[in-house]
Amino acid sequence: MAPHQGRDPIQAPRLYRELAEWYPLLTPVEDYAEGAAFYRSLFETHGRRPPRTLLDLGSGAGHNAAHLKATLACTLVDLAPAMLALSRRLNPECEHAQGDMRSIRLGRVFDCVLLHDAVSYMATRADLASAIATAYEHTAPGGVALFQPDFIAETFEPDTEMGGSDANGRGMRYLEWRWIPEEGQEMYLTDMAYLLRDEKGNAETFHDRHVMGLFPRALWLNVMAGAGFHPLAVPFLHHSYSDTGHEVFLGLRPLPGEGA
Repeated sequence: MAPHQGRDPIQAPRLYRELAEWYPLLTPVEDYAEGAAFYRSLFETHGRRPPRTLLDLGSGAGHNAAHLKATLACTLVDLAPAMLALSRRLNPECEHAQGDMRSIRLGRVFDCVLLHDAVSYMATRADLASAIATAYEHTAPGGVALFQPDFIAETFEPDTEMGGSDANGRGMRYLEWRWIPEEGQEMYLTDMAYLLRDEKGNAETFHDRHVMGLFPRALWLNVMAGAGFHPLAVPFLHHSYSDTGHEVFLGLRPLPGEGA
């Protein structure tokens, strides 16, 4: 998960600021291997150009890139300096840039563009359209952009989850509680409680709130088409999601002369 990608003066969740050093214990890098392999297969299957370069918008700590960089030259963009610092340590061979996925323009295109779960922080239709437009501007003709929101309106269910891990004498456990504050709104809240244990055995607890967008499938497809993509919705074949009807969205940028 990556930080709130807003242009508005909204403070990012604490997980991506002062608690960022604990992030690798929340979702360890090895947990991303299966998902990254799935993304690579989609780029290879649906792209009409060899997948050699990747732009990761909302790259967070760089855990996807850690698995994708073996075959893709990765450029990683995130809004949070603390998360970029983690990624630079993990992926020193990758290019990094600080920026907002709604507005950044790097002036070049890539074979593949990835907006992992950071796209879930697009909490308004305008924000979502801006992020999709950014992806289109950076996708080469014949290339593929992949969007993976945590939920869409048709798949969301209020729920709680827990997890965490230990490493280097430290430990983290979390409780995640997803809920909709008011029916009819295109957003939901994720309240996170973190229990952090340091090398000396001292423990602290913190609360964090994440504001997430929640849009119907048809809106996703329409906005992607409006940006210029050929949009597709495909099942997300990942062990954590395959039984719950989750999807990822693919934006295929047409070749010159084909039109959207």
